[in-house]
Amino acid sequence: MEIAELTELLSAAEERLVFLRITRETVGESLGDPTSDPQEAAETDEGQVSAAVEEENRSPIGVVTVPAWRPGLDVSVLPVAYRDILEVLADAGGPTRARQISIALGRGEGASKVESLRVKLKRLVERGWLSEDSTGLFALVSRAKTSGG
Repeated sequence: MEIAELTELLSAAEERLVFLRITRETVGESLGDPTSDPQEAAETDEGQVSAAVEEENRSPIGVVTVPAWRPGLDVSVLPVAYRDILEVLADAGGPTRARQISIALGRGEGASKVESLRVKLKRLVERGWLSEDSTGLFALVSRAKTSGG
């Protein structure tokens, strides 16, 4: 009986840990923390970033790092992680699930990685960069080009 209770408590704690990791990554992204993604943090030359770069990457609370799409706005305004997502979707050529995008980005298919990516995908949908026509299937928004002359 005691082992079953401890196993249940451990399972609940692991689920909570996954949730907290996702929350930490999301809050870090919102605040402009360049090390909010563990994969990106590992790639940051052993965490050594000059003070000037750190200062440049900080953004005050409330700053939108993913602007709403509007005509004439280029993907270069997006943070690198979001540009990478758009590139994967462009290569996919059609609606794609978060797990497939996560694998294509080299993040793997672990629950925390896929869920933190899903948060980014939903943010891109909210801001008009992507569409989610069918639940869980994300695609680039097709934009008909108009000619002015």
